[in-house]
Amino acid sequence: MPIIDVHNHYYPPEYIKALEQGPSAVRITYDQDKNPCLHYPGDYNVAVPGHRDIDYREQVLRDAGVDTQVITLTTPGTHIEDAATAVRLAKLVNDCFARVVADKKGRFAALATLPLCDPAASEVELRRAMQQLKMPGAMLFSNVNGVALSDQRFWKLYETANELGAVLHIHPTNPVGVEAMLDYWLMPLVGFLMDTTLAAASLVFAGVPERFPRIRWVLGHLGGAIPYLAERLDRGYEAFPDCRKNISRLPSSYLKEFYFDTVNFDPRALGLAVSFAGADHILAGSDYPHQIGSIPKMLGSLKAMRVPEEDRKKIMGGNAKALLGI
Repeated sequence: MPIIDVHNHYYPPEYIKALEQGPSAVRITYDQDKNPCLHYPGDYNVAVPGHRDIDYREQVLRDAGVDTQVITLTTPGTHIEDAATAVRLAKLVNDCFARVVADKKGRFAALATLPLCDPAASEVELRRAMQQLKMPGAMLFSNVNGVALSDQRFWKLYETANELGAVLHIHPTNPVGVEAMLDYWLMPLVGFLMDTTLAAASLVFAGVPERFPRIRWVLGHLGGAIPYLAERLDRGYEAFPDCRKNISRLPSSYLKEFYFDTVNFDPRALGLAVSFAGADHILAGSDYPHQIGSIPKMLGSLKAMRVPEEDRKKIMGGNAKALLGI
């Protein structure tokens, strides 16, 4: 069974060049090792060789024994730009991703990036990415400039995604209230996970998965705290009429239909997610090449899980192969 890493990030060099040339809300500097640094409101990322050199990355995968990576863009995302720039950059990134997939013949798949600050343009780009570029879906950020993914301005996008049977992978970004998370790297260590949790819970209570049942949802970082908190969401459904008005069954029953990537390298946490959603809904992920990500830790934690060998094979690649058509 192949090993497929569904959570990792790639900045096409053409994208970094476009940011440098502007106009853009992102500012580019270079560190002492000549790595581009992408500065955006409230944060920055250092684009190490694994982020931007696809041949270098391919050798890393070969050495690690990973067969395929599903590449996605990461923060800051195109949604922080003005609408016209966001559309232009999203198209650029998706065209670059499609070339990588074609050139590397099986080593990479890709999920599209969307200009989420413009929901109507996002519909058009999702359709182009899936129908012309043959991508299985897109990555969404957990909020869009402070607007929840459950907001009805995105529902036409979900209609298109539902029609196409899209995979939508939710990845965190700067949470609302980030001002309380500026010390000790609390934003990525805690805030990212809570924003994913908030996005998933809000989508369910708003009735999005019930209304658009053909969308396949994936949550990054093991769903934040969803496997741990799902019982509390069910109690909310039982206690509060507002939590029942848009859905016809317990929140956990929808969330168990989501997929969860394994960017949490504690085998005990992985075991909780398996027990919550089932081994068929867990996908291997490394968060490579972020400083906090690790392909060896991904592989080590998956090998340490106490699950039947057949389930381990599904988690390491079989589930992703079926979900994404790899």
